[in-house]
Amino acid sequence: MKGAHSQMKLLEDRILQDGQVRPGNVLKVDCFLNHQLDVDLLDKIGEEFYRIFKDDGVNKILTIEASGIAIACHFDVPVVFAKKAKSKNIDGDVYTSTVHSYTYGKDYNITLAQKFLGPNDRVLILDDFLANGKAMKGLLDVCNQAGCSVAGIGICIEKGFQPGGAELRAAGYKLASLAIVNEMSDDHLTFREQ
Repeated sequence: MKGAHSQMKLLEDRILQDGQVRPGNVLKVDCFLNHQLDVDLLDKIGEEFYRIFKDDGVNKILTIEASGIAIACHFDVPVVFAKKAKSKNIDGDVYTSTVHSYTYGKDYNITLAQKFLGPNDRVLILDDFLANGKAMKGLLDVCNQAGCSVAGIGICIEKGFQPGGAELRAAGYKLASLAIVNEMSDDHLTFREQ
């Protein structure tokens, strides 16, 4: 478990070093996690998710473009990602769900070609952030439509002061958040002990 704790600490330290708190409880981590990617850090995050979920029978990873893709590649299984825009080059039938973006203050649709997810799949859902859980509800809705089972949910950064994580845990999902922010203000950020 020592190695595991050092991975969490690595991410927490990086958030403290390079993360920026913006008005409205927005935490910007775009210089290493979701705009510019720190490949070494993401590699370690991917290793940690693999350690947590490797025995859960995962045969597909589901994420949302583009944030979860980089952390999904440690498992030797296909990674499928829900697209945020209706693409002209998605063939055939699609699963679709509506997600509300807290950051952008608007709704958007996610779509996934049905041929990539079905009842035989045991899915690990990965994403960079969990706050109110709206994106996760959309991804779980897609899984429900596909009839697949959810092996677990892996999150890089959870905002512990918002309800998404507590709701998912209460619903019985195996949820692993590598860094849980307890509180944040312009000059202060604390993490929950795990």
